[in-house]
Amino acid sequence: MTSSPTPLRLGVNIDHVATIRNARRGEHPDPVKAALLAVKAGADGITAHLREDRRHIRDEDIATLIAALSVPLNLEIAATREMLDIALKHKPHAACIVPEKREEQTTEGGLDAAGQIDALRPVVAALSDAGIRVSLFIEPDPAQIEAAIKLGAPVVELHTGRYAELDGAKRAQELRRLSDAAALAAKNGIEPHAGHGLTFDNVGPIAAIPQVVELNIGHFLIGEAIFGGLECAIREMRRQMDLVR
Repeated sequence: MTSSPTPLRLGVNIDHVATIRNARRGEHPDPVKAALLAVKAGADGITAHLREDRRHIRDEDIATLIAALSVPLNLEIAATREMLDIALKHKPHAACIVPEKREEQTTEGGLDAAGQIDALRPVVAALSDAGIRVSLFIEPDPAQIEAAIKLGAPVVELHTGRYAELDGAKRAQELRRLSDAAALAAKNGIEPHAGHGLTFDNVGPIAAIPQVVELNIGHFLIGEAIFGGLECAIREMRRQMDLVR
């Protein structure tokens, strides 16, 4: 008798609903409303990135999201004193530590946890002590997995952006890196997640990696919502994921 595959969760990132709202500096569209629609459509969690420049989520959104949601909130933050204090104040279910540069359009790569262990250690410890589940957004590299082990992070989110940008043999090679990294993380008791740049067309091979427990997807879903609605986009993404699990 074979064991059933690990259930695969879908985390929906609602940042870009807030991006559209902020373009007019008003209150519409409401990212909290989008989060509730996402849950209705089958999202298992909601992700939001509080950036230093507040280009997406604003501070007041965090408390509103936590109060409104029946599913976990994953708060993406940089490893700064300001962001640590905000996370400790609101105590989301999870905090994913991501690299951040003010001039970037979007997150350009994984966190160099291996090169920043001393700086990250007190941040990871403070979040963990507060009961917040810590995730590190990293490249699919053994050195980064080893750093996550040393830091005691229970979760890593593997950056799939490079995979999404490649094709042919180069994409296949990157997929192997992601698969190997997920296996290495799971072998060492770390829960592997994945995300960045995933679409209906490329999500299948990532969703098929057996050790991956959660995918976090945002920009593509918000873009697709323009054409067919947010619920429809999320249900289709959920369907694509379930086809291979």
